[in-house]
Amino acid sequence: MKEDIKNLTLEEITQFLLSRGEKPYHAKQIALWIYRRNITDFAKMTDLSLKLRQALETNFSIQKLILKEEKISEIDSTRKFIFQLKDNYLIESVLIPNLNRLTACLSTQVGCKFGCIFCASGMRGFIRNLETGEIVDQLQSMMEEIKSFGQKVTNVVFMGMGEPLDNYENLIKAIKIINHPSGMNMGARKITISTSGLPEKILRLAQEKLQVELSVSLHATNDELRNALMPINKRYPLKELLSACKEYTSLTKRLITFEYLLIKEVNDRKENLRELSELLHGFKCKVNLILYNPFPGKEFKPSPIEKAILFQRGLQRKGIITTLRQSKGSDIEAACGQLRRVHAMQEDRANRDASLVGTPE
Repeated sequence: MKEDIKNLTLEEITQFLLSRGEKPYHAKQIALWIYRRNITDFAKMTDLSLKLRQALETNFSIQKLILKEEKISEIDSTRKFIFQLKDNYLIESVLIPNLNRLTACLSTQVGCKFGCIFCASGMRGFIRNLETGEIVDQLQSMMEEIKSFGQKVTNVVFMGMGEPLDNYENLIKAIKIINHPSGMNMGARKITISTSGLPEKILRLAQEKLQVELSVSLHATNDELRNALMPINKRYPLKELLSACKEYTSLTKRLITFEYLLIKEVNDRKENLRELSELLHGFKCKVNLILYNPFPGKEFKPSPIEKAILFQRGLQRKGIITTLRQSKGSDIEAACGQLRRVHAMQEDRANRDASLVGTPE
């Protein structure tokens, strides 16, 4: 099977061109055809020579995700997309409106291996990493879908299915394509990586000299609680994670956002507020409090809004920049992995029913 050219950065396309004696500026032309004009046929790239178009056709393909389902929230206009990959696995992407922003939430893996117990993404296990092109095409496909409505994506966050830093190389390549002026032309500071906390990858990211934002999913204020909620903490306890975060801010001079899901009677108590204030004292950061988005199969419930406001004010009194937001798209299974899980369960039932056809009683 031919390589999807969307798996290549513009620098890699340039190297291919140079290896064939072609001019490097053709890389920008190719990228503009693919990412701005949404062309999936090399033969239609009419400002390239016939010889080059044939070489591209021989060596590469231009893959497109298949849109299986789209749901639009009646509550807040959040749009959730289910895409089918070339091997028939399903992934989720979400468009989240918020005031003057429209944020695209992208997946980086099929499933997840980290097993946070409040998240639906990993409930069916980890299957594989997404290719660079599969990551980028989520954004491109959603932008195509909303273009007729006069809407435009303003921000990108890697906070969908999977752990972005666990698919590090493909993630970085996708960011470079999304950021490149001849690619998706999205400003680096409009791009956020959300991680459950892989210290060595956080430090590696600091060396990339990318101006992207980093968001770390904290969700607990001590190792005992975080071990229970996020098994990754058993490998990388809070002390090690926060040490890497401090070094990241020191190296990049950039602020880190700590995400904190507020789960009723789990991590929203007064002692949690005190511990979180102590953990982040003197830290160059901000905290994003999020009301938990419940889903079937888990008993967790969101904190009452009154309690969430008190939690926010408590952090602010300690000088910690803190925002509070509701989860989006609760009526369309918009939390990570929920809608894909519904599809997968439907497929399981269909396969089971098919296996029973003709079975003797």
